[in-house]
Amino acid sequence: MKQSHYMVIAFLLIGAAIGSAAFLQSGGFAPGAVKQSDALMQDSSPRAGNPDAKVTIVEFFDPACETCRRFHPFVKRIMDRHDGKVNLVLRYAPLHQGSDKMVAILEAARKQNKFWEVLELMYDTQPHWAVNHKANPEIFWQYLVDAGFDVARLQEDLKDPAIIKAIQQDVADGQLLGATRTPTFFVNGKPMPSFGFEQLKDLVQGEVDANY
Repeated sequence: MKQSHYMVIAFLLIGAAIGSAAFLQSGGFAPGAVKQSDALMQDSSPRAGNPDAKVTIVEFFDPACETCRRFHPFVKRIMDRHDGKVNLVLRYAPLHQGSDKMVAILEAARKQNKFWEVLELMYDTQPHWAVNHKANPEIFWQYLVDAGFDVARLQEDLKDPAIIKAIQQDVADGQLLGATRTPTFFVNGKPMPSFGFEQLKDLVQGEVDANY
C-alpha cells in the first residue's frame, strides 16, 4: 500500500473529526437515553445474526482497542446463546492513532465478503500490530499475506471513495450518540447502565425476555 494513499485516508478521516480530544480509548458506555435513533444503524453496516431479530446489539468498535478484542468472543457467546433472536450491527469508531487505516482495510475486505475473516485475524494478531495505543497497519499487511487473502485486490479496493464515506458516517454517528469510548454498546437503542461483560449480558437478556 502506497504511503500517499494512507495519508489521503488519514487526512480525510481527521477532517471528519476523528481526532476529537473528547474521545477516550478503552471501555465505555453512553450515558442517558438515546434520542438520535436514526444514527444507531446504517443500512450498509456490517451485520451478523438474524436480520429480522427483535433484539439488536449495536457496537461501536476499534480493531486496535484491546477491550474490544476482549469483548469480541463474549459478544459471540451472547449471539450463540440467543441464536436467531439477536442481530449484531458493527459501527466503526477508529479512536486510536492509525485505526482509520485498519477500518479502511475492513471495509475493503467487505468487497470480497471477507469482513468477518479479516476482523478475526485483526483481533488474533492485535498484540503484534497495535502497540502503546497505536495501530501499525504496515505490520498487519504481512499477516494478510500469510493468511492467503487477496492483498492486491484489497489494496485496489481501498481506492474506492465509498470506503472513506462509510467510515466518516460512522464517526459522525458515534459522536452524535456519545460513543466516546470503545467498545460502546446499545441494545435496542438502550445504552449499558454501566460498563462490563455482565452488564451487557443482562441488558441483552432483558430485551430478549421482553420481546420473545
